[in-house]
Amino acid sequence: MTLPGLLILLVLGCAATWALTSSVRRYALHSDLVDRPNERSSHTVPTPRGGGIAIVVSYLALVAVFAFREPGAERLAAALLGGGGLVALLGFIDDRRPLPARWRFAGHLLAAAWVIAWFGPLPPAPIFGPVIDLGPGAYFVSGLYLVWSINQFNFMDGIDGIASLEAIAVALGGAFLWWLTQPQGGWQLAVAFAACVAGFLVWNFPKARIFMGDAGSGFLGYVVATLALWSCSTLPHLFWSWIILGGAFMVDSTVTLVRRVALGERFNQAHRSHAYQYAARRYGSHPFVSIAFFAVTALWLLPLATLVALGRLDGAWGVVIAYTPLMILAFHYKAGNRAAQEI
Repeated sequence: MTLPGLLILLVLGCAATWALTSSVRRYALHSDLVDRPNERSSHTVPTPRGGGIAIVVSYLALVAVFAFREPGAERLAAALLGGGGLVALLGFIDDRRPLPARWRFAGHLLAAAWVIAWFGPLPPAPIFGPVIDLGPGAYFVSGLYLVWSINQFNFMDGIDGIASLEAIAVALGGAFLWWLTQPQGGWQLAVAFAACVAGFLVWNFPKARIFMGDAGSGFLGYVVATLALWSCSTLPHLFWSWIILGGAFMVDSTVTLVRRVALGERFNQAHRSHAYQYAARRYGSHPFVSIAFFAVTALWLLPLATLVALGRLDGAWGVVIAYTPLMILAFHYKAGNRAAQEI
């Protein structure tokens, strides 16, 4: 795709999402699809939800156009359209009438299987030096990564702008590394994804006029993981770069889940004990925390991911280096420890 063609695609994606979000907001207000504050909320006024469906429609339309114009993009497009549509549909239904967790999980597993059916599992990759073939375990790791990415974006979408900014930062960072190492790859779809999310962000930041909802947050996680698996299908070490780029969400969501389970809480029980939620309450600012997550990704994680992509740093060691200070911050902000956060 030529540069002018790509720029036109980006502008159209951003503008379409912006306009569609406006329409969804009017529909949500008319249909009383509103998120009302409760003891687990981070917001204080009733706010329309479900705006993420605008990202879904705009981005999947761009994916279809891209696949039509770019030979060789059919498998990536099929993975994004099929599984992405399923994840978004489940989220949309859940936004209107809560689905049992088992049905959502089953749908996420099906979406993950759909991606693996098109791409195959993770190829052999270097782990602390030697290249290791996980064999059948590669299917498990690939599926786990996809399902966890879907759910962690859902878990982390709790304050204004944070999920959108994280998706933009990771997608643009991944696109840069993809272009740096595989200029003929599908990095344009990562940039187009960031553009579509930016169109929604206008409505969601710094003061949210509409929430993304499960339809959008799960879709964001699915797209990020799908792009990551596609880009590393030919350059396996790039998987480590994507894992590093997503570290801010990965560490907070994982530490929170593990600590809550260790403290005897149900893992699927609604809560607001993530580190980012505690930080937002402590500083009294959603924008500050959301921008801090974006800055961590751009200024700390992206440089490390770049070293890994260029082969100047082992990927597994890169994850250790990248995640260590994030783990310290997660514990400092009492991730998953509700009792400590209330003191």
